Amino acid sequence: MLPPAPATRRALSRRGLLAAVSATVIAVPALSGCFASSAPSDGAGEGGKRLRVAMMQPPRSGLSPLSDDAFKLSRWSTAETLVRLDAEGDAQPMLATKWRQDGRTWTFELREGVTFHDGTKLTATDVVRSLQRAVRASPKPRILDGVDLDVAADGARGVRITTADVDPLVPQRLSSPQLSILAAKAYGKKAVNPVGAGTGPFELTRSGGTSYATLDRYDDYWGGAAKAAGIDVKYIPDGTARAAALRSGEADIVEAIPVAQASLLEENQITEVPMPRTNTLYLNTESGPFRAAGVRAAAREAIDARSLVKGVYEGRADVADGLLGPALPWAGKLRSQTTGRAKATDPDGAEITIGTFTDRAELPEVAAVLQQPLRKAGFKVKLEIREYANIEADALDGEFDAFILSRATILDSGDPAAYLYSDFASDGSFNIPQLADAGVDTALDTAGETPSGDKRRHRIMDAEAAVLKTDAAIPMLHERVIQGDATNVVGSIKDPRERELVGVDTYVK
Repeated sequence: MLPPAPATRRALSRRGLLAAVSATVIAVPALSGCFASSAPSDGAGEGGKRLRVAMMQPPRSGLSPLSDDAFKLSRWSTAETLVRLDAEGDAQPMLATKWRQDGRTWTFELREGVTFHDGTKLTATDVVRSLQRAVRASPKPRILDGVDLDVAADGARGVRITTADVDPLVPQRLSSPQLSILAAKAYGKKAVNPVGAGTGPFELTRSGGTSYATLDRYDDYWGGAAKAAGIDVKYIPDGTARAAALRSGEADIVEAIPVAQASLLEENQITEVPMPRTNTLYLNTESGPFRAAGVRAAAREAIDARSLVKGVYEGRADVADGLLGPALPWAGKLRSQTTGRAKATDPDGAEITIGTFTDRAELPEVAAVLQQPLRKAGFKVKLEIREYANIEADALDGEFDAFILSRATILDSGDPAAYLYSDFASDGSFNIPQLADAGVDTALDTAGETPSGDKRRHRIMDAEAAVLKTDAAIPMLHERVIQGDATNVVGSIKDPRERELVGVDTYVK
């Protein structure tokens, strides 16, 4: 993608990235009476029962689609976007059936026969209203950071979107759940209320704040009626309690089972899904011992990622071959061996401070495990571990010699070019390694300017190779999300991007 303006990048690093790298810890609710009964009700096909879903995090913004709560609306299949992404990250039809580009302008043709849950018909006016509300929001949805959009109707069934610069990723941007299209009734003067205002197969009928949500099947869905009669959602932030809900039969689908709890469940109750998230050791290339490429190479050679996967993650992660992991199925196919790296030199007792944070429980343990091989390689190692909110600024200012981060590698467009630019460009907003490399910058710019598709993917892998050549970042492992399903659940969606969970074909036998 075209890089956002520097001021916007700085704002993004402070405002949007905390959500991408931290976990929220909230008091544990009691499990008793968590869900309504899954008794049969009148419904289509196998869908005589309601689905009981345990979610990790409660809403933070009243289920506003302009916040990260949008991903809940997407996972429940109640709010929809103009386009969706396939497994490769390419844009596919959803509420729009086709689109075309003419320079800076994209024109989208809307699907016929779509109605909102309040019975009103989807028109271009509705799309313009929803997108304009997102464009004018403060703060903007992350996907629009640094992007200027002008949205207008093009007849009754067309929408015209014009950008300030040529942007090859407009369709992918419009797949973000934060750009969902809702009925006019959703938009108040200040707040956006999605209850009864979506277009998906399930209608959000009630939001119980941070406790629960209730959805019923919408029988007039343009894609055909769902097989389940509805969805009963309960928010259970504590991972042990979520796993217990599955073991006790109180939940049908449970998101984000902790690694430590997975072994307590039956193997046929859990599915491990590769996440677009990489645990990486960032090395400070601007100051300290890691200014020297040979010392960075010594650190790379000292680290045994397999021991981290086996020990800290109990085998429920993937050893990293690069910055981009198996959640992007094309990355491994296009990756070639990195050449031109510096040879390792003796650290000669160099003193290094490694920073990380407590919000993701595994990271302090990763830091502790890394000490031994680095000391064996000749480093003197000190750890500094704080809460993420209290350490991010220092990490971005280059206060540490190394920093361990669990980093989302695709942002809301489903495209990793933004992550690579943010983390490794000379003026990137999240450049923890303080990297300033002309070859990396050129590769990143080329990737960002290339239209979506195979050519763009090749250029992205060229950019990854350029970064790896510098040893400014040592990718260690790719995390997995562990989803729990009762053995009588059919058709739940295992989505690496965590945009989908329950769909039209999901039901309880």
